[in-house]
Amino acid sequence: MAGAKRRELALYGRLLRQARPYWPHISVFFVVSLVASPLALLTPLPLKIAVDSVVGSRPLPGLLSTLFPRASPPQALLLAAGLLLATALLTQLQGLGVAILRAGVGEKLLLQFRAELFRHVQRLSILFHDSRGTVESMYRVQYDAMAIQAIAVDYVIPFVSSAFTLASMLYVTARISWPCALVALVVSPLHYVMGRHYRRGLRRKAREAKALDRAALAVVHEVLQGLRVVKAFAREESEQARFVHRAAEGMRARLRLAVIQGEYGLAIGVTTAVGTAAVLFLGIRQVQSGALTLGALLLVMGYLAQLYGPLNDMSAKAGALQSHLASMERAFALLDEAPEAVEKPTARPLARASGAITFRDVSFVYPDGRPGLREASFHVAPGTRVGIAGETGAGKTTLVSLLLRFYDPTAGQILLDGVDLRDYRLADLRNQCAFVPQDPVLFSTSIAENIAYARPEAAYEEIVAAARTARAHEFITLFPRGYDTPVGERGMSLSGGERQRISLARAFLKNAPILILDEPTSSVDVDTEAAIVEAMERLMQGRTTFLISHRLQALSGCDLVLVVDNGRLGARASGSLGVLSEAGTPGGVFGGPSQRKADV
Repeated sequence: MAGAKRRELALYGRLLRQARPYWPHISVFFVVSLVASPLALLTPLPLKIAVDSVVGSRPLPGLLSTLFPRASPPQALLLAAGLLLATALLTQLQGLGVAILRAGVGEKLLLQFRAELFRHVQRLSILFHDSRGTVESMYRVQYDAMAIQAIAVDYVIPFVSSAFTLASMLYVTARISWPCALVALVVSPLHYVMGRHYRRGLRRKAREAKALDRAALAVVHEVLQGLRVVKAFAREESEQARFVHRAAEGMRARLRLAVIQGEYGLAIGVTTAVGTAAVLFLGIRQVQSGALTLGALLLVMGYLAQLYGPLNDMSAKAGALQSHLASMERAFALLDEAPEAVEKPTARPLARASGAITFRDVSFVYPDGRPGLREASFHVAPGTRVGIAGETGAGKTTLVSLLLRFYDPTAGQILLDGVDLRDYRLADLRNQCAFVPQDPVLFSTSIAENIAYARPEAAYEEIVAAARTARAHEFITLFPRGYDTPVGERGMSLSGGERQRISLARAFLKNAPILILDEPTSSVDVDTEAAIVEAMERLMQGRTTFLISHRLQALSGCDLVLVVDNGRLGARASGSLGVLSEAGTPGGVFGGPSQRKADV
């Protein structure tokens, strides 16, 4: 119990720290919200004046009797009507101000929190996203983050404002009739006890509903990503059934949450009704005994309705509040995930590397214990073309992922120009590499913007020059809008070969000293492959290049070929692909051009 209480306080403390940049805005919102308290005190007053000073013959209450000492009943009626209109107008103006401030503060707070989450998501490791899936992060950024807006502007500020209203109502009620105030106050501890009882169940059910909602969203994401496969195998109905099954589980979880929330609301409502009935009974007895006027009783009952109103509203929102708190726990858990690669405070800058790469007994083990690379050692000089061959899953992609610091080695060192990669600034290190993946990644912008992704500040002429070199200019100019043509989501409005050549143009524009080509011609036709190979030849000139391929023949122009087998560099070849030698044998260093450029 104590641990749960500490976690609860820690969550609220973290929420306050998260909102710190907007405390001035929240303070203004809070002050305007507090205006509701005196307006609430004025709201029942015209009714008391009408009953006691218009229908009855009693003087005006409080300060009004000093301002209008000899008011006649018609004058008192006009005063009551004017006060009613003024109070209503001020209440509406206060409500308008609160609505505007609520929207402004809430949206700014949400934008800042989403931006922080998205920035952190991009820094998380590839391993994290591979194991959790992209939908998990999407759900937390897009949906869980919204909880900070709801909690800050719809719960915390109204709760504090309601607390001030509660205190002022109790004070004024006690001045009128302290027995009635005492009876009304007895209900509040009961509300607190019931809130503590139901809170844990509401939070737990809210977590379950969130997890199931994410699972349903995952089905939608998977189907839309693989819609061609779904249609090709005529699996629409089965995917529909899978989505409905997941969504129904979420629906049942939300229904269970609604039942608990309904029980809580029922308990609060009954308790409130009992308190109201007790005050009414006591107040009538006081009116009958002459200790209280009828107008004063109506004033007390009006205050009592406003006293219990916020408590009833908070109980009605209790389920949503616990759902929002569960969302904040999930969002903060994402922020607590360790980033992909920690940059040292003393990391050195790197303008442009020469391209010398050294692996020293490098091993890498995935979190599930699966080995990715085992004691890999080799050295390549600047400008070397390195081919990487091996079966699927042998460790080829792991090797280049380590080079890009998508992962850090479990053991050993990777050196660039004689310096450990971990000693460089991460952004500077990755700016030394141009990466052309097997499945080209394009974004839903124009062709020009996709090419310029490597260098956003590049001039239009540089973009066109890169496209010409990548043999992409010819097909780009056939589009009516040319370089301004949108490529669609993931570039699906283009063919595979066109996407690959745009990806190569991006690498040309980056002009990095190290080039990584991952199966760049694996899924194109012969004619397109010839065009891509020609562009690749120009791209590889003067650069340290790592070319991944399943086909040894595709690596015939490489100075050094590394054959990866189950995470080990099982064989190395150089020059002629007919010459292979086992790792660790004297044949590991080859004569000819490879001996000049690479040592294994």
